[in-house]
Amino acid sequence: MSEQPFPRRFTGKTVLVTGAGTGYGAEIAVRAAQEGARVAVHYNSSVAGAERTAARIKDVGGEAFTVRADISRHDDIRRMAGEVFGRFGVLDVLVNNVGDVAAEQMSWRDLTEESIDRVLAVDVKGTMLCTHEVGTRMLDQGHGSIVNIGSTVIVRGSARAPQYAAAKYGILGITKSYAAAFAPTVRVNTFAPGFIETEATLNREDWKNGRREELIAKTPMRRIPGPAELAGTALFLATDDARHMTGVYLNADGGFNMIGA
Repeated sequence: MSEQPFPRRFTGKTVLVTGAGTGYGAEIAVRAAQEGARVAVHYNSSVAGAERTAARIKDVGGEAFTVRADISRHDDIRRMAGEVFGRFGVLDVLVNNVGDVAAEQMSWRDLTEESIDRVLAVDVKGTMLCTHEVGTRMLDQGHGSIVNIGSTVIVRGSARAPQYAAAKYGILGITKSYAAAFAPTVRVNTFAPGFIETEATLNREDWKNGRREELIAKTPMRRIPGPAELAGTALFLATDDARHMTGVYLNADGGFNMIGA
């Protein structure tokens, strides 16, 4: 079987993907490289995963380096931004992918203060500070695009993990606020995938016990994609074809939510 040809939307560009050691972030990072980008692979605890992602990028002929940061800490984010701009000299695209989904929680009854603090610190505070620090540097260089990875959970909420739904709704506020603040120099948008069959999703107990089949039955496209399939969709918002889009919420969920005007 011949290798799928990829468009070269990021030739000569530099891209930073947070949470790129595993799952969806890893696929976004590899796809950016397949389209010509030099890629900074961010991780916090998954050093082995980040190194695997960087190796995959090099296997497809790309250039990559890994950078560690706890994005719930402002000092870490400042240092990460400095390392990436220092290494590349310029940064064209930031993908704020990292997030905590409270995967261990199966019901709102299991909610804890610790879980609320952790999810909001990573998803809201971390996304805001990464947008703030990297976006400020992009303003100084005169261009840039930021893609915040949101979720379609904002449409229906989550009886399983309300703190996750609250955090992803917060990302919309971050996106719109900085889209207005950074315009017209730097664009800021949200991409919201629906359900994706990452390794973490496949290992969830509810996924193994009927939830997958239930969701497929309710999805007009009749399937749940893997993360690689939606990597290029997220990156679309950072391309020249999206140059008149900022402050946007774009979703790809196979029609599950059918969001109206």
